[in-house]
Amino acid sequence: MIAKKINDLIRDYNFIAVATCDLEGRPNVAPKLFLKVENNHMYLIDYVIGKTFQNLVVNPKASLAVTDKDTLTGYQINGPVEILSEGDEYGKLVEEFQKKELSLSSRRIVEGILRGESHKSFEAAFPSKVVVFKVKISEAVEIRSSGELKREKM
Repeated sequence: MIAKKINDLIRDYNFIAVATCDLEGRPNVAPKLFLKVENNHMYLIDYVIGKTFQNLVVNPKASLAVTDKDTLTGYQINGPVEILSEGDEYGKLVEEFQKKELSLSSRRIVEGILRGESHKSFEAAFPSKVVVFKVKISEAVEIRSSGELKREKM
Protein backbone atom coordinates (compact mmCIF):
# COMPACT_ATOMS: atom_id res chain seq x y z
CA MET A 1 0.00 0.00 0.00
CA ILE A 2 2.76 2.50 0.90
CA ALA A 3 4.75 1.49 -2.19
CA LYS A 4 1.71 2.25 -4.38
CA LYS A 5 1.37 5.71 -2.77
CA ILE A 6 5.04 6.37 -3.45
CA ASN A 7 4.72 5.15 -7.03
CA ASP A 8 1.75 7.46 -7.65
CA LEU A 9 3.57 10.40 -6.02
CA ILE A 10 6.90 10.11 -7.82
CA ARG A 11 5.54 9.53 -11.30
CA ASP A 12 6.23 13.20 -12.10
CA TYR A 13 9.44 13.55 -10.08
CA ASN A 14 12.69 14.25 -11.86
CA PHE A 15 15.15 13.89 -8.98
CA ILE A 16 15.16 11.88 -5.75
CA ALA A 17 17.47 12.22 -2.75
CA VAL A 18 19.62 9.10 -2.32
CA ALA A 19 21.45 8.41 0.94
CA THR A 20 24.39 5.99 1.14
CA CYS A 21 27.22 5.21 3.57
CA ASP A 22 30.75 4.03 3.08
CA LEU A 23 32.19 1.16 5.12
CA GLU A 24 33.30 3.57 7.87
CA GLY A 25 29.73 4.83 8.27
CA ARG A 26 30.31 8.25 6.68
CA PRO A 27 26.98 9.32 5.16
CA ASN A 28 26.38 10.89 1.77
CA VAL A 29 23.16 12.17 0.25
CA ALA A 30 22.79 13.38 -3.33
CA PRO A 31 20.01 13.95 -5.84
CA LYS A 32 19.80 11.37 -8.63
CA LEU A 33 17.65 11.49 -11.73
CA PHE A 34 14.56 9.34 -11.28
CA LEU A 35 13.83 7.19 -14.31
CA LYS A 36 11.01 4.84 -13.33
CA VAL A 37 9.54 2.24 -10.97
CA GLU A 38 9.03 -1.23 -12.37
CA ASN A 39 8.65 -4.70 -10.83
CA ASN A 40 9.42 -3.58 -7.27
CA HIS A 41 12.57 -1.73 -8.39
CA MET A 42 13.35 1.97 -8.72
CA TYR A 43 15.72 3.00 -11.49
CA LEU A 44 17.91 6.05 -10.97
CA ILE A 45 20.54 7.59 -13.22
CA ASP A 46 23.93 8.71 -11.93
CA TYR A 47 25.91 10.82 -14.37
CA VAL A 48 28.26 12.38 -11.83
CA ILE A 49 29.65 8.98 -10.77
CA GLY A 50 31.14 10.27 -7.53
CA LYS A 51 30.63 9.53 -3.84
CA THR A 52 27.24 7.81 -4.19
CA PHE A 53 28.71 5.42 -6.74
CA GLN A 54 31.82 4.81 -4.62
CA ASN A 55 29.71 4.08 -1.54
CA LEU A 56 27.43 1.68 -3.40
CA VAL A 57 30.41 -0.27 -4.75
CA VAL A 58 31.52 -1.10 -1.18
CA ASN A 59 28.13 -0.97 0.59
CA PRO A 60 25.29 -1.64 -1.89
CA LYS A 61 22.42 -0.31 0.24
CA ALA A 62 20.53 2.96 -0.11
CA SER A 63 17.73 4.95 1.40
CA LEU A 64 15.66 7.25 -0.83
CA ALA A 65 13.44 10.09 0.35
CA VAL A 66 10.51 11.93 -1.22
CA THR A 67 7.83 14.24 0.17
CA ASP A 68 4.23 14.82 -0.80
CA LYS A 69 4.03 18.62 -0.66
CA ASP A 70 0.22 18.58 -0.55
CA THR A 71 -0.10 16.38 2.56
CA LEU A 72 3.39 16.99 4.05
CA THR A 73 3.80 13.22 4.21
CA GLY A 74 7.33 11.96 3.79
CA TYR A 75 8.28 8.62 2.31
CA GLN A 76 11.42 6.58 2.60
CA ILE A 77 12.43 3.65 0.40
CA ASN A 78 15.16 1.30 1.59
CA GLY A 79 16.85 -1.52 -0.24
CA PRO A 80 19.86 -3.09 -1.87
CA VAL A 81 21.24 -1.52 -5.03
CA GLU A 82 22.61 -3.13 -8.16
CA ILE A 83 24.81 -0.90 -10.32
CA LEU A 84 24.20 -1.39 -14.04
CA SER A 85 26.89 -0.17 -16.42
CA GLU A 86 26.61 -2.52 -19.40
CA GLY A 87 24.39 -5.12 -21.03
CA ASP A 88 20.96 -5.19 -22.64
CA GLU A 89 19.01 -3.97 -19.62
CA TYR A 90 21.50 -1.10 -19.17
CA GLY A 91 21.25 -0.16 -22.87
CA LYS A 92 17.45 0.00 -22.77
CA LEU A 93 17.48 2.10 -19.61
CA VAL A 94 20.03 4.53 -21.06
CA GLU A 95 17.78 4.98 -24.11
CA GLU A 96 14.88 5.82 -21.77
CA PHE A 97 17.16 8.24 -19.91
CA GLN A 98 18.20 9.98 -23.14
CA LYS A 99 14.55 10.53 -24.05
CA LYS A 100 13.75 11.87 -20.58
CA GLU A 101 16.86 14.09 -20.56
CA LEU A 102 15.91 15.54 -23.97
CA SER A 103 12.39 16.24 -22.75
CA LEU A 104 13.63 17.85 -19.51
CA SER A 105 16.22 19.98 -21.32
CA SER A 106 13.75 21.13 -23.96
CA ARG A 107 11.13 22.04 -21.37
CA ARG A 108 13.71 23.87 -19.22
CA ILE A 109 14.97 25.91 -22.20
CA VAL A 110 11.47 26.83 -23.40
CA GLU A 111 10.32 27.79 -19.89
CA GLY A 112 13.48 29.89 -19.44
CA ILE A 113 12.92 31.72 -22.70
CA LEU A 114 9.29 32.38 -21.74
CA ARG A 115 10.57 33.93 -18.49
CA GLY A 116 12.85 36.16 -20.55
CA GLU A 117 16.08 34.42 -19.55
CA SER A 118 18.97 34.10 -21.94
CA HIS A 119 19.31 30.75 -23.69
CA LYS A 120 23.05 30.72 -22.82
CA SER A 121 22.20 29.90 -19.21
CA PHE A 122 20.75 26.52 -20.12
CA GLU A 123 22.87 23.44 -20.59
CA ALA A 124 21.51 20.87 -23.04
CA ALA A 125 24.05 18.08 -23.25
CA PHE A 126 23.99 14.34 -22.66
CA PRO A 127 26.68 13.08 -20.25
CA SER A 128 29.31 10.82 -21.80
CA LYS A 129 29.14 8.20 -19.02
CA VAL A 130 26.21 7.17 -16.87
CA VAL A 131 25.40 4.28 -14.58
CA VAL A 132 21.99 3.04 -13.53
CA PHE A 133 21.14 2.32 -9.91
CA LYS A 134 18.58 -0.48 -9.72
CA VAL A 135 17.15 -0.19 -6.21
CA LYS A 136 15.14 -3.16 -4.97
CA ILE A 137 12.32 -1.81 -2.83
CA SER A 138 12.62 -3.97 0.29
CA GLU A 139 11.03 -1.53 2.76
CA ALA A 140 8.79 1.50 2.40
CA VAL A 141 8.15 3.93 5.25
CA GLU A 142 5.43 6.56 5.49
CA ILE A 143 6.17 9.52 7.80
CA ARG A 144 3.08 11.55 8.52
CA SER A 145 3.16 15.20 9.58
CA SER A 146 1.92 14.05 13.02
CA GLY A 147 5.16 12.09 13.43
CA GLU A 148 3.44 8.73 13.02
CA LEU A 149 5.51 6.12 11.18
CA LYS A 150 4.17 3.24 9.17
CA ARG A 151 6.60 0.59 7.83
CA GLU A 152 5.95 -1.92 5.11
CA LYS A 153 8.33 -4.77 4.27
CA MET A 154 8.22 -5.91 0.68
